[in-house]
Amino acid sequence: MSAPDQLGQLRRLTPARVRLDAAARPLPLTSLLAFQEDHAAARDAIHAPLDVDALERALAPRPCLCVDSRATDRATYLRRPDLGRQLAEGADLPRLGCALAVVLCDGLSAPAVMAHAPGVLDALSARLPPLADQPVVLVRGGRVAIGDQIGAALGAQMVLVLIGERPGLSVADSLGAYLTLNPRPGLRDSARNCVSNIHLYGGLSHAAAADRLAWLVQEARRIGATGVALKDESVIRPALGTEGGVPSP
Repeated sequence: MSAPDQLGQLRRLTPARVRLDAAARPLPLTSLLAFQEDHAAARDAIHAPLDVDALERALAPRPCLCVDSRATDRATYLRRPDLGRQLAEGADLPRLGCALAVVLCDGLSAPAVMAHAPGVLDALSARLPPLADQPVVLVRGGRVAIGDQIGAALGAQMVLVLIGERPGLSVADSLGAYLTLNPRPGLRDSARNCVSNIHLYGGLSHAAAADRLAWLVQEARRIGATGVALKDESVIRPALGTEGGVPSP
C-alpha cells in the first residue's frame, strides 16, 4: 500500500489531524481556519463556567445538591489543582448511606458536562434503577478526587464522578467517568476505574458508556474492589452514527 493510501486509511480511523502536509507547503486556508476554530473551542471549553441552573433543569425531576470546591475562581482552579480536590469550607451534604453516589464536576470542560452528563445518567439509571430518584451532587471547580470527600460525606459505598475532560483539537466536549469503591480522602488514582472519551464524534455513546459503567459497578460489588484490581472486560457497542471510528455523514 502506498504512503498516500496509508495516510488516507489512517484519517478514516480518527478525527485527529494526520499529517496535513507532508511536503511542508503552506497550509490550505480551509485547514488553517478549521484549526483556529477548534483551538478557540478548546480554549473556550476550559474557561466556560458551569451553568448550574441549566444543568438542574436538564436533570429534572432528579434532585440536585450544589457545592463548590476550594478553587474560588477559574484562574485559581487552573493554577491550583489541589484546591479543586477539596470541598469549600462549610459545604453541607446529607448522610444518604447510598450504594452509589453520582457527582458531576465541570473539570476542564463544562460544555462536556452540559452536553453528556444528563444523557449518561439517564441511560445509567435505566440499568441501575435506584439511581433514578437519588440526589446528584453538582460541583463547581471540581476535580476527580473531590468525589472521594463527597462520597465519604454522603456515606456512599461507591462514588461515580462524571467530569469534563481536557479538551483537544478534535473534541472539546469529551466526558470522563471515574468509579471508586469505599471513597475517602487520600485515595490514589490507582483505586479508580476510568471510562473516557464519552462524546458524539466517534467516542462512546451515552448508552455504551452506561453499559460499561453498569458492568463496572456490578463487578466492583462482586469482587469488592475498583482500580487496578478490577479489569474492565465489558463488551462495548460502537457509537451510533459511526463507522471506522469517525462519524458517518
